[in-house]
Amino acid sequence: MTAAEEARAAALMQAAQGGDQTAYAHLLATLTSVARRFVRHRAGSPPWTDDAVQETLISVHRARHTWDGSRPFAPWFYAIASHRIVDLYRRERRVRLREDGTDHLEFPAPQADTASATDDVDMDAVHAALASLPARQRDIVEGLKLREESVKSLAARHGMSESAVKVMAHRGYKRLRMMLGGRSENR
Repeated sequence: MTAAEEARAAALMQAAQGGDQTAYAHLLATLTSVARRFVRHRAGSPPWTDDAVQETLISVHRARHTWDGSRPFAPWFYAIASHRIVDLYRRERRVRLREDGTDHLEFPAPQADTASATDDVDMDAVHAALASLPARQRDIVEGLKLREESVKSLAARHGMSESAVKVMAHRGYKRLRMMLGGRSENR
């Protein structure tokens, strides 16, 4: 911030603290370009430059009552801007450490000699296991897995809450897995 920019910003801030909305709008416009230059000077041209500028302006807005008009404006402003840059840098670093950054996932090509997933399933045993479930539970499991109905529609039809439908379905899946000897673990 040049000496002229600092003097102008200090005058605008004093007017803004006195309730002048126009001065405050001009102050924020001035600080936008100053903050953008500061971020580029301190951090290069990161993809979060606009976020840093916005966070700085929000922090200035929230802390505007703390600026003492008898003290220089630039150190107060740059302290706020520096803290916002550090906060955003830390946040971006945490995100980069947790996220892969790839735009798409590559799936292995299917093997030509691999048997279909349903080839090793005894469908008669599945139908027999389904038939052994209580009628309401069987209808819920079949509705969700075979007829692709929504939990909401099944809940309305059976007069149950959506949570109760989910619990009943989970218990039905568990019972089917036990009856089928674990063969339908991920089905």
